[in-house]
Amino acid sequence: MKIPPYHWWRTVFFLIPAITIYTIVLGAASIASSLFDRGYFAHRCARAWSWLILKTTGVRVRVEGLERITPNTTYVFVSNHQSIYDTPVLFDSLPYQLRIIAKESLAAFPVLGWHLKRGGHLFVDRRDPDRHGILKRWRALVSDGLSLMIYAEGTRSGDGHVGRFKGGSFLLAIQAGLPIVPLSIIGTRAVMPKGRLRTEPAHVELVIHDPIQPPALDAPTVQDAKALAGRVHDIVASTVETHR
Repeated sequence: MKIPPYHWWRTVFFLIPAITIYTIVLGAASIASSLFDRGYFAHRCARAWSWLILKTTGVRVRVEGLERITPNTTYVFVSNHQSIYDTPVLFDSLPYQLRIIAKESLAAFPVLGWHLKRGGHLFVDRRDPDRHGILKRWRALVSDGLSLMIYAEGTRSGDGHVGRFKGGSFLLAIQAGLPIVPLSIIGTRAVMPKGRLRTEPAHVELVIHDPIQPPALDAPTVQDAKALAGRVHDIVASTVETHR
């Protein structure tokens, strides 16, 4: 399918007004729902917002491997991170109730931080993570049938290559015994790379790999987590580099 070209006038007179309108409408509905709902309706609002963002900005997404995962199963989805467009791609493409693990600073944002907390998203202080508290909240989400989404690099890639995956989240995954699904996102950096505000239409691919069951260990170590992180990284990075 042909991608429409970039025009500044389309951004100024169509994209910005359109995105502003449905962000306000869906954001208000999502915040209102958090008064009586623990994030389920808010997630549906996020999926609708993601679909609109992609359609409005001319981003076409091809999903490969959806048949590799089982509906109504709780997973830890682990993805590379190239652009802020990764989140709309994942929310729109994965038919699961997703909760993200985000840095603690997001929780301090007025309204947004409160809303995300009410919706069940997890916040981590990377300088001093409370692993026991995070695992407790993580297991509570699992009991509700929710899946987790992690950008294991910790930040967006500056050059398009997949950076080292941090081991902290993998240690929690081992302790929780949850299957990990590696995800390779290709092409979002062409839409909006790190450090640029302008968006451009593009083709994006999302490759869903086979789930990996973490080792059953009574007392997993940091080295166990790093080994699992390296395994998942190699799967994700191999696909991303092949498609670059």
